[in-house]
Formats: sequence, C-alpha cells, structure tokens
Amino acid sequence: MISEKTQKVLALRERGMSYSDISAATGIPVGTVRSYCNRYSDADVSFCLKCGTPVKQTAHRKQKKFCSDACRMAWWNAHPERVKRKAVYHFTCPHCGREFESYGNNHRVFCSRLCYANARSKGVSGNA
Repeated sequence: MISEKTQKVLALRERGMSYSDISAATGIPVGTVRSYCNRYSDADVSFCLKCGTPVKQTAHRKQKKFCSDACRMAWWNAHPERVKRKAVYHFTCPHCGREFESYGNNHRVFCSRLCYANARSKGVSGNA
C-alpha cells in the first residue's frame, strides 16, 4: 500500500516537476523524493528535458529524451555548449587571409561566398 505522501510525490512528478521542486512543494527531502520516484514510478516513462511532459519509452529502443522534434530542437538550440562537435576543421582563406573554422567539411577553401567570388573574378585560385 502506497502512502498518501508518496502518491502526492508521484502525481507531481507525472506533471513534470523536478525533484527539487517537489521537495520544496511538499517539504520532503530531495533524496526521499528521488527514492519514491525511482521505487514506485512506471519504469517505461521518462520526462521531456524541455517541457517536462511524460515521454513513453518503447522496449528495446534507444531512450527518448524529448516529447517532440520541436522540444528537441528548442532544447539543443538553448544548450549549444552540450553539443559534442568532433569534426571541426581550421583553415586560412587564400583570398583575405582570415582564419576560419568549418564544421563537417574538410574540403572548404574560402571563408565566405564573397571571398570565393572575388578570388574568381581576380583570377586567384585557392586550389592551385
């Protein structure tokens, strides 16, 4: 039999509240709230990182972190420091001499389309 206090904690968690918010609302320590949620909540449900709505998990699939593509894109746009960019290349533009970065393209030559156009009109080539 689940106590009334535990049921209240689980109901707040289903609405998407964080452990610390539930703790502040109920006066129960954060560790106890976490323990109640881990012990009694449905294991197939997690909560969207952006809006906190419940996200139903599918067995034998990768765990979903977001309820929709809109939430996923909004969260990643708000947290660019969490992106693990591995393919960052550093170049120097042959036309203007400015150093620039390119993500995912290691064949880039010019820093911008304007430098490319100016180099072509003056007969300067970055590849030759």
